[in-house]
Amino acid sequence: MFSPQTQDYGKGTGNYPRCDFKLLPKKEKLPKAKAKTGAVTLIQRFGGSLNLNVHFHQLFIDGAYLLGDQGEPIDFYTSLPPTLSELDLVLGQIIKRLTKYLERQKIIVKDNDNEFQLEIPAEDSFAKLQESSVTYRFATGPSKGKKAMVLKTVPENDHTTNWGLVVKNSGFSLHAGVATKAHERDKLERICRYIARPAISEERLSINHPGDVIYKFKKPWDDGTTAIKLTQMEFMEKLVALVPRPRVHLTRYHGVLGPHYKYRKQIVPIKKESPQLAAVTGSTVEDTPPQPKAKRISWARLLKRVFNIDVTICQKCQGEVRIIAAIEDPKVIKKILEHMGLPSTAPKLAYARGPPASDQSDMFAQEFFEN
Repeated sequence: MFSPQTQDYGKGTGNYPRCDFKLLPKKEKLPKAKAKTGAVTLIQRFGGSLNLNVHFHQLFIDGAYLLGDQGEPIDFYTSLPPTLSELDLVLGQIIKRLTKYLERQKIIVKDNDNEFQLEIPAEDSFAKLQESSVTYRFATGPSKGKKAMVLKTVPENDHTTNWGLVVKNSGFSLHAGVATKAHERDKLERICRYIARPAISEERLSINHPGDVIYKFKKPWDDGTTAIKLTQMEFMEKLVALVPRPRVHLTRYHGVLGPHYKYRKQIVPIKKESPQLAAVTGSTVEDTPPQPKAKRISWARLLKRVFNIDVTICQKCQGEVRIIAAIEDPKVIKKILEHMGLPSTAPKLAYARGPPASDQSDMFAQEFFEN
């Protein structure tokens, strides 16, 4: 899994560097026009402290397909793990291609000192929020230009990723130390869940007695920082900076996994009949027809996967729950609810209201609209 980190300059970076797709066929000495690999890219825009930190998580097929005359896959060549020198070469090419692209798009400019500068228009308030979030600072309010207050404990260095298949260069880093085997489907699912996780963990989010927002980190920083304390308006500013630009896909497929690849069905595995069912029906894996893919996941399965709530198991006897009847008559439903002592009418809708009035929120709103 390659995850080259980049900086966010307020606009999309367009086409991604393709040098990492050339590494696998080159390692196996396959012809460039007759070899193809595949990957899935998930773009994450957040860091562990609610800061804007755009980086790519890429799941690569650990090898390359040898293609036929019509572009169809005819054989697969497994690749050996990359070396540090190969990762350093790939990272150097990524930096070179990315900076050239940003220069052509006039997102960054090179000054006389051979350094890149980022020009942000004065009227682009959203870009200002993103710029401050990248540097862990605030762009508005009483704490403008300052960093968030942090909570510290005893420092520890056990969680740093400075070992293994990791290379760094000019503020960029490339990590390729995570891999799964073909049969390790549970491990692959855990990796997919990790790289597709949301920006905020509600379990580590709380509000203290004065009303400030406390966000705990998953792991302490090297200096012992365990959490940050934000006012409610500062917390809103952090969230705004994480919002992606419109019409930008955060999940993308490449190579043989691309949606327009003609022979993609030969690459993506099809769910086969279980051995137990095959023994009962007398069929084999070869003559088992492909099962139709369900378009939607059932609500019970979604509750189980997302919130770990299994509504199909009874909480008292741990037995299997089944649907006895579906009652749709409003009169019968009302009678049952009243008999059980439960409210039989829906609560009244509350009127919409604005945020709590305070001097700080008024100051924030005035400064934001002036900018």
